[in-house]
Amino acid sequence: MNNTSALVVFSGGQDSTTCLFWAKKHFAKVHALSFLYGQKHQLEVEIAGSLAREAGVEWECMDVSFISRLSTGCSLTDTSLPIEEQKSDDQAYPTTFVPGRNLFFLSIAAVKARELGIHHLVTGVSQTDFSGYPDCRDSFIKSLNVTLNLAMDDQFVIHTPLMWIDKKQTWQMADELGVLDLIRHRTLTCYNGIPGDGCGHCPACRLRSEGLSQYLASRQEQ
Repeated sequence: MNNTSALVVFSGGQDSTTCLFWAKKHFAKVHALSFLYGQKHQLEVEIAGSLAREAGVEWECMDVSFISRLSTGCSLTDTSLPIEEQKSDDQAYPTTFVPGRNLFFLSIAAVKARELGIHHLVTGVSQTDFSGYPDCRDSFIKSLNVTLNLAMDDQFVIHTPLMWIDKKQTWQMADELGVLDLIRHRTLTCYNGIPGDGCGHCPACRLRSEGLSQYLASRQEQ
């Protein structure tokens, strides 16, 4: 893969930044594509641009805010709703689920990649730590990959480096790529829009923090 190019769906968070540097290791040239979709924490896009430039990666941001207008009740896009710290038993999905988000992101990314002559897409979804989001599952990614190839009569490959690893292993990957400190202190994963270690109590921060603690403890044992 080293003589080819890849396009990374890049939010500026822990997972996508890990994938950005994974792509830099495996591909000769990397492009990063970020999205404004009506999210409360739009600071993530500024951070994504800064990180991409620092990594020497071509970066673009697209406004797809129509996504947030398609459905209601999402606490990531509706300023009137608080971020839930825990999903209640009667909820099918967390309130942070944005219906169709990865479907739109990857479809738009594929069209953009086709224009650039790129056939490799990279995304940071994970079935191990998928937080109840159906569009982070391996079955969805495989299905969409087939659909995109049929829709554009092309041969894309969607890479998911984090699909079968948990947050502890994601931190390990970041460390092996030499960017653990950058990802810990410079990315924005927090649902409340606080960079680095974040607010500490939203679901994204708890998952990230627990994984980091587990990884740092295992590294000390070695």
